Amino acid sequence: MSSERVELPQNETDRRRARVGLFLAPAVLVGLLAMDMGDLSTVAHRLAAIIGFTVVLWVCETLPLAMTAMLSVSLCVLFGVAPVREALVGFSDPIVFLFIGSFILAEAMCVHHLDRRIALTILSQPAISRSMTRVLLGFGAVCATLSMWLSNTATAAMMTPVALGVLAEVAGLYTRQTGKVLSPGQFRAATGLLLMIAYGSSMGGLATPIGTPPNLIGIGFIERTLGERIGFFEWMKLALPLVVLLFGGLFVALRFLHPPELQKLDGLEEFLRARRDELGQMTVGERSALIAFSLAVACWVAPGVFAIFPGDDHPLTKNWTRFLPEGLVPIYAACLLFVLPGGTQPRAITWAQATRIDWGTVILFAAGICLGSLMFSTGLADALGRMTVVMTGVDSVGGILFVTIALAIIVSEAASNTASANMIVPVAIAMALAAGVDPVLPALGATFGASFGFMMPVSTAPNAIVHGTGMVPIPKMIKTGAIFDLCGLIVLWLGLMAMSALGLLPTISGN
Repeated sequence: MSSERVELPQNETDRRRARVGLFLAPAVLVGLLAMDMGDLSTVAHRLAAIIGFTVVLWVCETLPLAMTAMLSVSLCVLFGVAPVREALVGFSDPIVFLFIGSFILAEAMCVHHLDRRIALTILSQPAISRSMTRVLLGFGAVCATLSMWLSNTATAAMMTPVALGVLAEVAGLYTRQTGKVLSPGQFRAATGLLLMIAYGSSMGGLATPIGTPPNLIGIGFIERTLGERIGFFEWMKLALPLVVLLFGGLFVALRFLHPPELQKLDGLEEFLRARRDELGQMTVGERSALIAFSLAVACWVAPGVFAIFPGDDHPLTKNWTRFLPEGLVPIYAACLLFVLPGGTQPRAITWAQATRIDWGTVILFAAGICLGSLMFSTGLADALGRMTVVMTGVDSVGGILFVTIALAIIVSEAASNTASANMIVPVAIAMALAAGVDPVLPALGATFGASFGFMMPVSTAPNAIVHGTGMVPIPKMIKTGAIFDLCGLIVLWLGLMAMSALGLLPTISGN
């Protein structure tokens, strides 16, 4: 789910960057307040200064990202941009509750090691474990699938030790077959496999609304500003094909850039099966977590199924959406965890375990909703959209889509994925409205593009985790990440344009 930047031990460069932000952010705030912004209203002018202040702090990481977001919303009240109830409206958005409930469900799966059992069961299959190319494909598929439902960070953290064990076994097989001794880190395949874990964990989150924070940010902006609701099932119908295409490109790129020294892997299947058998029989807690998770998924997918049969206008479909909205489904499922048995503990999850979820991401997401809503209500988003159209010279839906995807990818390399979505999605919508074209397509492009950020260890937590193994040098990560960022830009642009041409995307009436 979450794909936030991880907090690493700071080196001197990081500390210098943080100190720069401490002085630069206030300077930007004062400078923008003093600047003549033409016809911009007073409240929009003040909000622009606050947004500039926020962006600097996010990029420099002078304060924790969530703390910066809360400070920015507070400044909106202090500077008279909006009264407190209007400024904090994002914290009561139903999507915030979807986040909280989903995080608790994912935490229960991790507590009882259900995620690890699923991964090892798939990887130990003979069709995967007998070839290094298939192992690369298998690890990527498992990471992408798990990150559709679990935290991207948790997925990478869980799969990395499994990969290190596999690489150690491969090193032994290589020595026995060739007589040459290589450490696991000396294999080209090691870099490819670990990057597959990092990129696959981040990319798979695109496929579901709860897979990564930018998805829900984009969905929220589209619903609140454009009145177009994209349900769980509808999102998967448009996102899953893109993920499949992106995964194919990722696999080809990693296989080409980091070809394995050894192909045939006799004995790896037994190694993985032994790791799976160490988990023993499925525990009571695992079963409880699986029940709660399965019920949540069923409730999310049901409205899409009901829309096909018996239809959108049937009372069953309307009542289901009314009484079981997507934002509250994971809350019900999470509450069920406190009732179902936990085996080694009284219940499937304890309150202490539930509070371990990533509250920083929840706060950052809610504050981003607040800032985005204020951008539209004050007219700042419209002004930024018109200015960006003039600066770029693009006024077609295809051109705006390309620009917004590229902007989101670039920003996500320097800031968190959530911050990138909060900054770029409103601008994408405003650009399209200023140009008089359908804004849904650029909003979706910016949403997807915000989840890219593959060039640096600090771009995402999965990147940092695999870099921490010492087997992924920064130059190789930069080269591979740049290639995949470019691949993502092309695939997302062509894929969304094709879907739009085929009428597969929601559109705003009148555009």
